Amino acid sequence: MDLDRNKMLRHNPIIVGEEAKRAQAAADLAGNLPADQIDPETFFMEQHWDLYSEENHETWRRLYAKRIHSLREQASNVFLTGFDAFGLPADQIPRLTTVNDVLRSTTGWQSRPVPGYLPAKSFFACLAQRKFPTTMTIRPPDELDYLPEPDIFHDVFGHVPLHADPVFADFLQTYGQAALHTTTDHETALSRLFWFTVEFGLVHEDGRLKIYGSGLMSSVGESNWALKGDGERQPERRPFDLDKICATHFEIDEYQPLYYVLESFEQLRDAMVSYAERVLNDANVTV
Repeated sequence: MDLDRNKMLRHNPIIVGEEAKRAQAAADLAGNLPADQIDPETFFMEQHWDLYSEENHETWRRLYAKRIHSLREQASNVFLTGFDAFGLPADQIPRLTTVNDVLRSTTGWQSRPVPGYLPAKSFFACLAQRKFPTTMTIRPPDELDYLPEPDIFHDVFGHVPLHADPVFADFLQTYGQAALHTTTDHETALSRLFWFTVEFGLVHEDGRLKIYGSGLMSSVGESNWALKGDGERQPERRPFDLDKICATHFEIDEYQPLYYVLESFEQLRDAMVSYAERVLNDANVTV
């Protein structure tokens, strides 16, 4: 366990215990199993909301207050519709049971608590069943602006609102099905696709650029950069092209120099359906 992980644990007693160890061990083991033998239910745990500390809730409050100011101006209408449907609290970490009540009535997705990082195959198995692995930890209060791994703010505030949209919900499940059964030829391509869409995607709406990627939703600085540049420089913005995305390297330690721009979420869903057919045909899989 590295130092960053130890630091997270000190601020998040919610994930300490036999239940969390069991769930993490199951997820780690599943990463080596055939796709049809993976049971995502074994990865999940209870949220144990009452174990969050006042410091944890204060971190959520500070992150929410910092991001909500510009969200209405920058975020996709599709994201904002989902965000408003959840009514995420500004003053405390959300209860996933409440989040899931909304998802159940819209797209059938669920936000399921996990103790930490899941191996890629375990993560994809969850997506294939419309279950989003949701990190229970929240970042330390002295690391509000950047964290190298996801936390509950990134996952719930940044990801989950789009899961209430039927078109995006279909895209993400199709992505999970393809990624779960992929051959090695497609692994890198699919990781790039996730990065440039789910994490750092832009979309044209109302005659201008807006953000929808969760990495942008949870970063005020990179959202400003993606949409406006820094006054002297601009990132490169290219029209969405799935095959070109799958051939594009991405950066993990700095603001992206390149973003891909959708014209609609239907464009993303339809391109994913076509690509998934190729992946599953190569793997001789029917879903």
